[in-house]
Amino acid sequence: MSTTTLDAPTPSAPADAAGTPRRRGRGRDERGPLGSVLLHGGLIVAGLIALAPVAWLVFLSLGPDKNDYLHPGNIAGRMTFSNYTFVLEHTGFFDWLRSTLIVSLGTTVIGVLVAASTGYAVSRMRFPGHKQLMWVLLLTQAFPIAVLIVPMYEIFSRLGLIDSYLGLILIYCSTAVPYSAWLLKGYFDTIPFEIDEAGRVDGLSPFGTFVRLILPLARPGLAVAAFYNFITAFGEVAFASTFMLDDSKYTFAVGLQSFVSEHDAQWNYMAATAVLIAIPVSVFFYLVQKNLVTGLTAGGTKG
Repeated sequence: MSTTTLDAPTPSAPADAAGTPRRRGRGRDERGPLGSVLLHGGLIVAGLIALAPVAWLVFLSLGPDKNDYLHPGNIAGRMTFSNYTFVLEHTGFFDWLRSTLIVSLGTTVIGVLVAASTGYAVSRMRFPGHKQLMWVLLLTQAFPIAVLIVPMYEIFSRLGLIDSYLGLILIYCSTAVPYSAWLLKGYFDTIPFEIDEAGRVDGLSPFGTFVRLILPLARPGLAVAAFYNFITAFGEVAFASTFMLDDSKYTFAVGLQSFVSEHDAQWNYMAATAVLIAIPVSVFFYLVQKNLVTGLTAGGTKG
């Protein structure tokens, strides 16, 4: 006895009354040729607008005279790298670089550790005042820097931390940690609680679970927090100029003021220094850029 297997009919495209198959309509998320052209054209224009100030700064840095910014058309025929040579050889650029990296990296490491611990504790633990703690951290962001300088200077002078890297790092952490804690708390909320439970089953302590299981999964959020802490310390002026008294401990932002006198400003040297300053930030951004987009989007999915 033989059996016959019947193949199921293959679904075909719907046909109209004349028997001609109809073309499938465009989905909601599909773009036509015109939409693609407009989208990419808009992105190109936005990219050019973002790059224009940077290109203009680089162009001005190649002018040999401090007043070339008034007549930029004259720079094209007189471009020179002498401004960069002067900055590297006759200023405290490398002292500024050392101080800036010490303060920025110190703020990044300490700030991210404190923010990650705070965000994880509020996300996972229910202790008295855990909600109020986050609101207090958010409230600290409402005070302007001008209001904080005087009381902080009084406190740090009593602690002997004026004109010290540690004092400036702690000051920057006080401004960067609240936002970073909120960011990381939102990111930790997206990590399933089952991972913590699995860690406890394996005999890990809460701290061991945090270090060995949670932090590796939170790498994108940590990258965003690290970048924010780094940028906060790298470009800040008010605290650095107030709390750092020794010229050799000036950061880049304060060192730029040396090109501004009472009567004029040496714009060509300032432009060259600004271009050189952008290099460490660009390198740091390149190192963490893989995780930045993921961290920024994932941290906002839960409160």
